[in-house]
Amino acid sequence: QVQLVESGGGLVQPGGSLRLSCAASGFTFSNYYMSWVRQAPGKGPEWVSTINTISSTLRYSDSVKGRFTISRDNARNTLYLQMNSLKPEDTALYYCTRGDWSGQWPTVPEFVGRGTQVTVSS
Repeated sequence: QVQLVESGGGLVQPGGSLRLSCAASGFTFSNYYMSWVRQAPGKGPEWVSTINTISSTLRYSDSVKGRFTISRDNARNTLYLQMNSLKPEDTALYYCTRGDWSGQWPTVPEFVGRGTQVTVSS
């Protein structure tokens, strides 16, 4: 079955960096766009970034553009999010999702990981 497992979150000071990973299994990873989505407490999901199958198209929300970099390793079935110059407003649970982001959570729960917490605070 499809499984997405995020890791790499933690507590970091403003201006710091983190690298998130998402290990994918149960499907042909290289055939799918992949996305990162985040959700802060009391707020709805916010799309962060999407990458196409061959890493030739990378898209970012305005709030993270220039600070975050999405990448993937199809040989390792892994999605990454390098986050630099972190701000307190980046604090959220970060999820990887299979496919492009439609504006709402996928109808198939397995297409979303369980998330990894990122907290930016001094």
